[in-house]
Amino acid sequence: MLKMAIITGFLSKTKDRFHEYNQPLDLDGKFKLMTELEGFDGVEIVFPYEVSDAAKTKAVLKKHKLKVAAVNVNVKAEPEFRNGGLTSLDKKIRNKAVRFIKEAKDFAEAVGADKVTCCPLGDGYEFAFQHDYAVAWKHLVETFGAAGSYKTNIPLFIEYKPSETRGRCFVDTAAKTLCLLNDIGIKEMGVTLDFGHSTYGNENPAEALVLLAESPFRYYIHINDNDGKWDWDYFCGTKHFLEYVEFIYYLKKYKYRDYLTSDTSPTRWNIKEVFEANSRMTNRIWDKLDKIDGGLISRLLASGDYMQTWKFIEANIFGLK
Repeated sequence: MLKMAIITGFLSKTKDRFHEYNQPLDLDGKFKLMTELEGFDGVEIVFPYEVSDAAKTKAVLKKHKLKVAAVNVNVKAEPEFRNGGLTSLDKKIRNKAVRFIKEAKDFAEAVGADKVTCCPLGDGYEFAFQHDYAVAWKHLVETFGAAGSYKTNIPLFIEYKPSETRGRCFVDTAAKTLCLLNDIGIKEMGVTLDFGHSTYGNENPAEALVLLAESPFRYYIHINDNDGKWDWDYFCGTKHFLEYVEFIYYLKKYKYRDYLTSDTSPTRWNIKEVFEANSRMTNRIWDKLDKIDGGLISRLLASGDYMQTWKFIEANIFGLK
């Protein structure tokens, strides 16, 4: 079975502009609920707002026999970060954002996590002539470089997203994130690829995955789905089934062994059933590829005859025999 994890904030109360969903749970309650979900043993926890006490967190992890897939550091919620933290024109604010990431690394080391992931959602813009793009890029290299060079035994992964909370995020594609890592030049860094971010950002997630896998840098995966227009965090395969199968195919090809973490919001649907659908769908696709592939897909791709590939998809993936 694949290593599956959940961003634990989705196990408690969530809200959108109009409604609240599910009941609030403390850390112990979230982790207890995790133990009731089939197929999961990992958590991605948000520092410093969901967790900040390493000793307490470690004790609750041990109590429920859970592992930490990643520590997700939030550098957008502080009032100072409204106009960007890592790219702020105020060096004191940039330093505070770097400090948050460094403290997340300290926390991760203390609880036994092997990585920190950061999605710089507050860093971006809305309008023409709002930013000097060269200065913003230099600030990203400076701040992520300072954070990434600290405790390199706990690698920093950068998660890209096209927009939110900004109209356009500075770090919005897989390619741009790799350019950023290349300019930073720290080999102990990586990229967090979120299937939904890639989809609504008009990437093909499988192609983005290959780009990362062929690079010198590590990568870590968030799974979900959406309609290609916004980051709805639906459960896997509900909108882009065939694209998700292709995504899993390349994860298998590149021998991905890290956690597949559900960045999925249950909202109106049963929490347990939503996350178990993610695990069930992903594991079944993985196992199905073991049975139907055996190198055949690679040979079909090499042949260049897509109609033969489509016949294979009809018969073996859709089961239309």
